[in-house]
Amino acid sequence: MKLLVTNIGRIVGIDSTDRLRVCGAEMNRLETFTDAWLLVDNGRFAAFGRMEELGEIAADRVVDAEGGMLFPSFCDSHTHLVYAGSREREFLDKINGLSYEEIARRGGGILNSADLLHETSEDNLYLQAMERVREITAMGTGCVEIKSGYGLSTEDELKMLRVIRRIRETSPLEVRATFLGAHAVARAYRGRQGEYVDLICREMLPAVAAEGLADFVDVFCDEGFFTVEETACILRAGRKLGLRGKIHANELAVSGGVQVGVEYDALSVDHLERMGAEEIEALHGAVTMPTLLPGAAFFLGMSYPPARAMIEAGLGVALASDYNPGSSPSGNMRMVVALASIRMKMTPAEAINAATLNGAYAMGLSHDYGSITLGKVANFFITNPMPSVEFFSYAYQTPLIRQVFLKGGLISRF
Repeated sequence: MKLLVTNIGRIVGIDSTDRLRVCGAEMNRLETFTDAWLLVDNGRFAAFGRMEELGEIAADRVVDAEGGMLFPSFCDSHTHLVYAGSREREFLDKINGLSYEEIARRGGGILNSADLLHETSEDNLYLQAMERVREITAMGTGCVEIKSGYGLSTEDELKMLRVIRRIRETSPLEVRATFLGAHAVARAYRGRQGEYVDLICREMLPAVAAEGLADFVDVFCDEGFFTVEETACILRAGRKLGLRGKIHANELAVSGGVQVGVEYDALSVDHLERMGAEEIEALHGAVTMPTLLPGAAFFLGMSYPPARAMIEAGLGVALASDYNPGSSPSGNMRMVVALASIRMKMTPAEAINAATLNGAYAMGLSHDYGSITLGKVANFFITNPMPSVEFFSYAYQTPLIRQVFLKGGLISRF
């Protein structure tokens, strides 16, 4: 099956190398190609060139981009989009002055979502999640990582992961699943955190691995949640079962989560609102991708991660939405890209690279996704005509995405 896209004003995010991520000054280089056509063959990018040089191509379908730009799909490497209900009551609590930590101490936050999820059937969870999947697909996301973590019991964590597997099997998105039993300590184990960590290592992780339900294991290593020692214990247990680590780190305090993530070759360390020189130094030369979630900082009114210091120190960064019901109820990656420029002073080129190729790297997918590269899977979207690439971030609420293609097939038209 061949798809030919003609009259493309500009192809954005071309990469002709085999690099799996971009770091430092390279993040500000975004290769483009103007007045173009692009060919997709059997769901993969096959060729592109100038319109003036387009010869006869036997295609099964021809799409006219009408001067719009063509971007690689976003790769959102940190979401919690399988959840039950919503938490707008806590939204009012925040407006009335309660902090994230205060809401959690009162039994809200993650524990509130765990209570709701326990009472929700697997089928209902799936239907709710698929509404969010369709939403993020229409906004340009083509790859997504979905975490568990609102179960906090073996049975409910498995229920969440089965829903994620079902999404993977029925959605056009490329999906990766992460087991996050260490998202909080379950109510039944309050005051017995060590026993809960033991439950994760002894019972939950083996059950997850036995059903092949997860690609990664994650831990919320932060003040008031899990310690560095507990995190290391869980990462070791996951590694023995073939699950690579990821870390929630340094959202609430300088927690040591970055260092333990690097020590255990975690694929990513995420949040990083609290970062210093020691954390940046720890990430130098590491395989671990620092992943920034500006949507959470925006919604919670927190400080933003020091993206400029990290990039200027030679690191690569990824951007993700943190789509979840409590601290970032949005999967709009275009808004995330805009926030990266507005609040973290990342250039539009840096932000697009962070939300595409580096986001794919943070899921272990950049060999096949995240850029317009011949041979990669053809996940892309076409915009309305724009005066520049920068306009895409600048006019962040203007509805610019017109058509979405995943694996070479048209998913949405607007």
